[in-house]
Amino acid sequence: MSWISTRAYYERINKIVQKKAPPMASPPMLIESLDYAPIAAAKNADDWDSIASTLVESARRLEAGGAEGLVMAANTMHKVYDRLTEAVSIPVLHIADCVGKAMEEDDCKNAALLGTRFVMTESFYRQRLVSHGVDLLAPDQGDVELVDGIIYKELMLGRVTRDAERALKTIITMKEKEGAEAIVLACTELELVVDTDANVLPVYNSTDIHCRAAADWILS
Repeated sequence: MSWISTRAYYERINKIVQKKAPPMASPPMLIESLDYAPIAAAKNADDWDSIASTLVESARRLEAGGAEGLVMAANTMHKVYDRLTEAVSIPVLHIADCVGKAMEEDDCKNAALLGTRFVMTESFYRQRLVSHGVDLLAPDQGDVELVDGIIYKELMLGRVTRDAERALKTIITMKEKEGAEAIVLACTELELVVDTDANVLPVYNSTDIHCRAAADWILS
């Protein structure tokens, strides 16, 4: 839900469509960039009913404005995905399903999941990947706290540090030693500190995969 994520989605979907469509084409999109401060406060208070209400109101506004499909530019907010889909009549592309399909196509059956505390430890995201035949390493609590802190205290504020880059690289190296065959980068901002092409394991970048699915949907 950060502006960092919104910018990444807008730019990437446009670039993908431009490569596949006729010259000068650009995808028609409605964007609602929400104030994350009250969402963060509700998250910290474990008030997911309030978060769901905010996202439902946003989705309804977009649908009323002419949107024919929705993407949420945030992995964690898929915790309220079911309530969102119940509130609108248009499809909502689930980010974890998009990632799971990509892994299934590659016959990737074992991975480690990196994201916010909610994504790494709760079932709403993990079960989506498991349903595509992916076994996930159990979350390490130390990694959970470290990665969650980097996301909320640095990346969502637009801060990118070498320390964060080194920390993620170390975690990914350790996951390989623990038996992971791949990494699921399940936070839209984590690509800021993870070089997806220069790691010991293949990296499934949820942002890139979700944007490609959205672009394909727009062009279909």
